[in-house]
Formats: sequence, structure tokens, C-alpha cells
Amino acid sequence: MAEPFRRHDLVQVDPAAWAAWRADRPDLATVPHLAGWAASGRPLIVRRRVPGETGDAVPLGLPLPPADGKRRIGLALPASALSPAPAVSLSEAAAHAPEPWGSTVDALTALGRRHGLVPRPFGSLLWQAVTDLTYLSTTSDLDLLWPGRPPVPSGLLDGIAAVADKAPMGIDGEILLPDGAGLHWRELRDAPEDGAVLAKSLDRLALRPVAGLRGPSPA
Repeated sequence: MAEPFRRHDLVQVDPAAWAAWRADRPDLATVPHLAGWAASGRPLIVRRRVPGETGDAVPLGLPLPPADGKRRIGLALPASALSPAPAVSLSEAAAHAPEPWGSTVDALTALGRRHGLVPRPFGSLLWQAVTDLTYLSTTSDLDLLWPGRPPVPSGLLDGIAAVADKAPMGIDGEILLPDGAGLHWRELRDAPEDGAVLAKSLDRLALRPVAGLRGPSPA
């Protein structure tokens, strides 16, 4: 049976299910923000299963803001307690980015437009945009997903690298394939034609041959 959610999906949690989960985790009773997280409409994100996790529950994550310890809280809930939350594009999150990031965000949005793609943030920028809490700092990177079908245009990968070379922050992230697998954009760009890249999915890590994943370099 196909998974109802994929890694990096945002989901809303039924407040009753959230309350039941919190009741089973008295060790988290004093952790900031958790009490009203679901009731306020703040989402969780689908994460990769870790070794030993089994069953049908959906693996989820919630990172706390740096001021509250930057703790990453992992949990798993039944799909029946979850509903899809809208994906957030880079252009939608741009208003929450630090001012020095402006030209870089514009350049990456325009790069995606040229290739018919809509980049999406994850990491600190995403969480700041969807929670109104402070996640970004002067040392934050910009983490992006680039959903698209293979072969990934070499012009896209080279374009991200060109923007990254001039950016005031690190630019990390993945090419997100239709089957939910994520490929690190720089690894895909730099891998030899006869090489392989690591693909991260909800329940596995696997090497995939570069052949067929990356388009030819411009002549």
C-alpha cells in the first residue's frame, strides 16, 4: 500500500490526537510551545523513519526554535490523525527571510521559473514562515527542495551553484523526485556520469545511478 505522506510533507494534527500523544509523554510536559501547537494550526513535518521504527504510523518531526534549545522532537502518529498542510514556496516564505537574503531568494525563485520549477524551503526559513516563531539566525543556511522530474537539467544544478557562490548564506537542499526520493543537489551536480548519488526516502536510503537522473551539460 502506498504511503499516505512523503518525507518533507507538512501535516496538520488533530488536536485530540495531539493531546493524547502529549499525555503519553510526561517528559515533554514543560517543553515550550508544545501545549498549543496543534490547536494553533502549526504543522509538523514528515521525516525519514529511523532504524527500528516499524508499523503504519507516520514518522513526524518538530524542531524547536534555537532560543528554546533547538531540540528536534520525533514522534509518530496514525495517518487518520493527520491532514495535509499546504506546501510553502520560496516566494511565499520570502517575507520571513533576513533582508540580506533578498537578492539570493529572488535569484533562486527566478532560476526555478526558468526551468518550470517552484523551489520550497525547509529548515529554519520554513519553520519561521509557518509558526511565526524565531528560527533564523545570522548563521542559518537556506534549505530548499526542488520538486521535479528526471532528468534534472544541468543548467538548474549549475544555476544553483552559481547563486550559492555569491550568497551571504549557505544554500543546501535536495532535488525532490516524483517518487518522494531526495537527492542532494550538489552531489548530483558533481557526481561522475558513471557514478551514483544517495537517495533519501521515507523508509530507506539507497544509491541511485546518475545515468537518467541528470540531463546533459549545455554544449
